[in-house]
Amino acid sequence: MDPQQQGVGATQAQPRPQPQPGDSSAILAVFLTFIAIVSLILIPSSSSIKSSLAILHQIPEGHVGVYWRGGALLETITHPGFHLKLPLITHYEPVQVTLQTDQVTDIPCGTKGGVMINFEKIEVVNRLRKEYVYETLRDYGVQYDKTWIYDKIHHEINQFCSSHSLQQVYIDVFDQIDEKMKDALQVDCTRYAPGIEIISVRVTKPTIPDRIRRNFEQMEEERTRKVAEKEAETSKKMAISEAEKNANVSKILMEQKLMEKDSARKQEEIDNQMYLARQRGLADADFYRVLKEAEANKLMLTPEYLELKFIEAIADNTKIFFGEKVPSMILDQRLLGNFLQEISRNTSMKGSAYA
Repeated sequence: MDPQQQGVGATQAQPRPQPQPGDSSAILAVFLTFIAIVSLILIPSSSSIKSSLAILHQIPEGHVGVYWRGGALLETITHPGFHLKLPLITHYEPVQVTLQTDQVTDIPCGTKGGVMINFEKIEVVNRLRKEYVYETLRDYGVQYDKTWIYDKIHHEINQFCSSHSLQQVYIDVFDQIDEKMKDALQVDCTRYAPGIEIISVRVTKPTIPDRIRRNFEQMEEERTRKVAEKEAETSKKMAISEAEKNANVSKILMEQKLMEKDSARKQEEIDNQMYLARQRGLADADFYRVLKEAEANKLMLTPEYLELKFIEAIADNTKIFFGEKVPSMILDQRLLGNFLQEISRNTSMKGSAYA
């Protein structure tokens, strides 16, 4: 074997270096640190350990983050998203700044008459204004709604019941309790905690003793019956009023038609009278014309005038006859005079008859 091969064999035969104990400790420390960081990040947000130990934390939408350091509230307010803080030193809480509904349950109260009743649930819709978060939490803590909503509702309900009778609380003014509670809460919040805005209050019907409840049910049935009777009576009166109105309208329309007919009849009578008067005038005019003609004829038809007309008529009817025998006509003056007198007498008689 040559020296070169011997050198190669010697090199391959050398043992591999063993890891030092210090290197294993460093790897383990890095691994444990990684596990600790992941554990701190993955601890649920509701855990109190998370708020103390976590470095990275999340503020959900609709909330803001508030922080305490050594028990003192910091003025720092963060918005929704991921944020960093000092572990063990800084504590944080997400505070809701959108609409939220607080349900106050089991509220006993005594009425003015001494009857104990119980409101099972009252819902208060409220909101904490974002710009007042620091002042509100500084003065009243994270559980600010316990002071100004839960405890305040108990107080206001008892005040209301003690000044009203059971009839008023259960029936008469029950529909006003919502607004009264809302106003009472908002007045004190505006004065002492202006960051709290009361949107609305919903009050459920209180529970009352069974004996009293049965009495109220009987009263309600009686009231419902009276209301039904009143509505029926009102409907009857309305129907009668409607019928009377229709009858009056029909009567007025009939009278209007009769008046129109009477007016038409009177107009027709006036037209007839006008026509008769016109015809009478025409007849009188004709009579007057004939009378005057008769009088004129009486004055004009003298015997001399008639004789003249007779002669003119004879002259106008002159005929010439040719032949062996010619007719003859004898004009007797007396015959002509008698004829004229007869005509004059007839004319006088006609004139007298017209007169």
